[in-house]
Amino acid sequence: MRIGIVCPYSLDVPGGVQLHVRELADTLIGLGHQVSVLAPADEEADLPAHVVPAGKAVAVPYNGSVARLSFGPRSVTRVRKWLITGGFDVVHVHEPVTPSLSLLAVMLARGPIVATFHTAMTRSKAMAAAGPALQVVLERITGRIAVSDLARRVQVEHLGGGGVEIPNGVNVAKFATATPLPGWPGEGGALGFLGRFTEPRKGFGVLADAFARIAPDRPGLRLLLAGPGDLDEIMLPRAVRERLTFLGKVSEEDKARMLRSVDAYVAPNTGGESFGMILTEAMAAGTPVVASDLDAFRRVLDGGRAGALFATGDSVALAKTLSDVLDNPSRRAELGLRASIAVAEFDWPVVAGRVLEVYATAIDASPGVVMPS
Repeated sequence: MRIGIVCPYSLDVPGGVQLHVRELADTLIGLGHQVSVLAPADEEADLPAHVVPAGKAVAVPYNGSVARLSFGPRSVTRVRKWLITGGFDVVHVHEPVTPSLSLLAVMLARGPIVATFHTAMTRSKAMAAAGPALQVVLERITGRIAVSDLARRVQVEHLGGGGVEIPNGVNVAKFATATPLPGWPGEGGALGFLGRFTEPRKGFGVLADAFARIAPDRPGLRLLLAGPGDLDEIMLPRAVRERLTFLGKVSEEDKARMLRSVDAYVAPNTGGESFGMILTEAMAAGTPVVASDLDAFRRVLDGGRAGALFATGDSVALAKTLSDVLDNPSRRAELGLRASIAVAEFDWPVVAGRVLEVYATAIDASPGVVMPS
């Protein structure tokens, strides 16, 4: 099958949607399909051969973060050329209502189009106001996928439809077999956090406060931090700075090693999450997860059976939960085992198989090559 995949966000920077697109494409190629990915990216960037860069993107505030999007006459030309050259059996766009390449691809293509919705914004004035215009876009989509129940609810509330719920995937083998970093986790215990720690909604401040509360009673406890950003941009208690090892932005290989290097991975996010890919990655690594009691996280963690949940935004509750996990080896072992079992349904070959079923249904419903209209 010839498959075209469109990512609305720049592949030059890390992000959940970008990682999803990359790994889905890799899995589909491994299954024998021909895949081309179109995404905003610098033409000089080091990208896989199957990725077609659509040029540099523009930074735009979006969903409590900064999205790097591509839109305009030049983007229209590149999308049109990509569609003509590709001759795809199906085009799979991600976040089709985001003003970027995915939206353009939906408007320019004819034939079977599948769209995956990732966003978890349950209330959006902009989306509500643009409802009539968005319906024109949505009517061109043959098959819809939502990565979570919350993302599906966004469609129901704002876009007049549902879709098949298919979660984000994870390369289980890659994380399960990774080697811990030298000297980690150590006898004193270690906690981990990975992500854009300077963004308030990622909740790193909640973790820092909780760590400062439990550190005095655990002199050997350390915190392993990875992600893009500058530590000078945030205020940290002295107890945290003295115990913190900062890896900066890490490769996918080192991310897997980092997750295997801690006694517990902490996801203190305060909102705006539709799934939680880092949770499934930690689960695949066999690392116990301590996470905010967000709806999306609760679903990934099997209602709290495959990870420990705490009251969202409550650093005192987080400190108590961390103490329980750190002081109880059997509890950590139980959480790690349950996580390893639960994460099997998120393994990429399983997820990709479900996506292929949606492709087949979309092709049956709308036969024809996907070329510009």
